[in-house]
Amino acid sequence: MLSRKGLLPDDYLLTRLAEDVQQPKFRAKARKARFVAKNGACNVAHTNIREQGRFLQDVFTTLVDLKWIHTLIIFTMSFLCSWLLFGMVWWLVAFAHGDLDQKGEEFVPCVTDIHSFSSAFLFSIEVQVTIGFGGRMITEECPSAIIILIVQNIVGLVINAIMLGCIFMKTAQANRRAETLIFSKHAVISVRNNKLCFMVRIGDLRKSMIISATVRMQVVRRTNTPEGEIVPLDQIDIHIDNPVGTNGIFLVSPLIICHVIDKSSPLFELSAGDLQHEELEVIVVLEGVVETTGITTQARTSYLSEEILWGQRFVPTVSEEDGMYAVDYSKFGHTVKVPTPCCSARTLEEVGGISQFKLSEGLTPRGTVRRRRGAAAKRSRIEFLTMKDNDKGQ
Repeated sequence: MLSRKGLLPDDYLLTRLAEDVQQPKFRAKARKARFVAKNGACNVAHTNIREQGRFLQDVFTTLVDLKWIHTLIIFTMSFLCSWLLFGMVWWLVAFAHGDLDQKGEEFVPCVTDIHSFSSAFLFSIEVQVTIGFGGRMITEECPSAIIILIVQNIVGLVINAIMLGCIFMKTAQANRRAETLIFSKHAVISVRNNKLCFMVRIGDLRKSMIISATVRMQVVRRTNTPEGEIVPLDQIDIHIDNPVGTNGIFLVSPLIICHVIDKSSPLFELSAGDLQHEELEVIVVLEGVVETTGITTQARTSYLSEEILWGQRFVPTVSEEDGMYAVDYSKFGHTVKVPTPCCSARTLEEVGGISQFKLSEGLTPRGTVRRRRGAAAKRSRIEFLTMKDNDKGQ
């Protein structure tokens, strides 16, 4: 692994290469299995599939999805089986025409120099891979041999197209490009632009860009519908704050992806105490087109509740040096503590927003005596609502 060789710091996650996550400081109870692993692999096992024949209807995709060892075995066996099959056919043609027991110089065989099954097998290989040593060749004596020659060439071309195409697709798979798309090991919740926000950091280690890069987030949690239906893996999309109005990003340097926790957010009613006991998982999906190959790639990761740091934000990684911008990836996953209310976004909205919270905490230096009295009243209300949120989480 690159991080073990000292080429990359251990403070961030390489997708599909590193899965080790720092142990949480505390656990309320044993967690259920996570839906998406830190390296982006989906933790889902498909069982009791009765219609296995559907996989054979798309042979090419099935071959590409197989492991390398299985693909190489199928690659080798497909050629060996075709050579053996047509070797048997050429031996039968020679046997039926009497080529195995050639008598007299005037005798014209279907295929020259075939005396046994071994020679017929060698001729089959020469025909299919077009080696053409010159010792064996087909004559115009047997029309059936000409037809077999045409069929074997067509079958050989089909096998070459499928197997070589499969090998090429496996070596040029888009998930290889995702190896250099990185996510921070932890997500953070803090105040940004006077709003409580959920943030993660993403980056790209290569200079070749990801074109039309988009980021999506989902919260996966267990929910109950009003009708009493239990949804074990309810996937809820969450909106990402982007100034241009879309999820498109320009991934030249590491970016902090921000989600404003508002009324439409599934995190709206969660406080710092609730987050410690809530069983939720936030999935982040980065998708785009590889600039050099034009193939769409996707990188994924997820954050459990204990991997979300409340009251912290990411430190800057970009600085200007000698007329150009430099990115320090050693600070990619570093965070610092910042003043953040421990209550939920709903509680903040009830007391008048983050500005009222700052006023009640005495962070605003200016104000009259009446304001201080009002601030004390608001502070007591916030403390009461915060204690109420913590009681709910416990």
